[in-house]
Amino acid sequence: MKEMELKYGCNPNQKPAKVFMKDDKELPFTVLNGKPGFINLLDALNSWQLVRELKEAIGLPAAASFKHVSPAGSAVAVPLSDVLERVYFVEGIELSPMATAYIRARGADRMSSYGDFVALSDECDAQTASFLAREVSDGVIAPSYSEEALNILKTKRKGTYVVIQMDTDYVPEEIELKDLYGVTFQQGRNNFKITDNVLSNIVTQNKELPEEAKRDLILSLITLKYTQSNSVCYAKDGQAIGIGAGQQSRVHCTRLAGNKADVWYLRQNPKVLSLPFREDLKRPERDNAIDVYVSDDYMDVLADGIWEDLFTEKPEPLTREEKRAWLDTLDGVSLGSDAFFPFGDNIERAKRSGVRYVAEAGGSVRDDNVVATCDKYNMVMAFTGVRLFHH
Repeated sequence: MKEMELKYGCNPNQKPAKVFMKDDKELPFTVLNGKPGFINLLDALNSWQLVRELKEAIGLPAAASFKHVSPAGSAVAVPLSDVLERVYFVEGIELSPMATAYIRARGADRMSSYGDFVALSDECDAQTASFLAREVSDGVIAPSYSEEALNILKTKRKGTYVVIQMDTDYVPEEIELKDLYGVTFQQGRNNFKITDNVLSNIVTQNKELPEEAKRDLILSLITLKYTQSNSVCYAKDGQAIGIGAGQQSRVHCTRLAGNKADVWYLRQNPKVLSLPFREDLKRPERDNAIDVYVSDDYMDVLADGIWEDLFTEKPEPLTREEKRAWLDTLDGVSLGSDAFFPFGDNIERAKRSGVRYVAEAGGSVRDDNVVATCDKYNMVMAFTGVRLFHH
């Protein structure tokens, strides 16, 4: 197929809409089910690049959960702990590598992943398809699908779930074009390869960078390469745990992503794991209930009696002091930034979410202040020397 008509563009009033290739070439993907929309395809093609690069750089199956052209989660196939199995609703299930990567990517920020578009680096097997089928999601892109997986996905959303197969041999042109307000922009593709080499310039006193931290920093940087800027990404155990995208201030990115990382870790608190949910509460509603429970607004929920809509009995609050004590046990988190940190306040905030390893571009006039803040907390920081803005 050389072009595809779309129902509309970003919004229903933006017609006509279609996707096509220059020079009368074939589209590099095949739609196996459903009818993708304009934003679906933006998410699909961005997320495919992310998982393809993660697989190439780290060597493990990779998955990403995208919403509005930025990832809500990304991960590689690192086995889950017993606690994370409970948090991700897969307790006692033996997972395939592809399913493991997907479960981690979807579990990073479940509220933001609601209604996502998913990318898989490897063939979608039946188990991964079964997990996709139970979530609220718009579609998936992968290099291939097992027959059983495709049959499962074709039943989702009353048969309208979007399933796209990507041509793995496709190589895009080196020059990109983009039209904005009738003006055409041109630039070279961002083909910079993110490998261990970008972490070689360690500028802090502490220079001990374990292999797991290298993996997580590479994951965070590749994730940022396809996240709307400004952006930062917290990562741990082979997955993103908090992504802050599209903020005008970098410290606001750091706070936003740090707050998401905090919620990810608070979900593992024993009080949260033992919440008495109502049996009729669906999985997305449980996610929302957990988000309310760990927030500072929970006391208002108790006072207003809204807890009765969520739980079979009134749960004891997770106090601010208990939350802080729990978060103080989070350690070994990696933090990537798509450009330099201009002030040490970003590091101060990152420390509160367990960050020990940092990768950023460097080049700020206040680099010395940022490095000194890392040294104060015995962190390891690498200057990558590369900016990863994405728009």
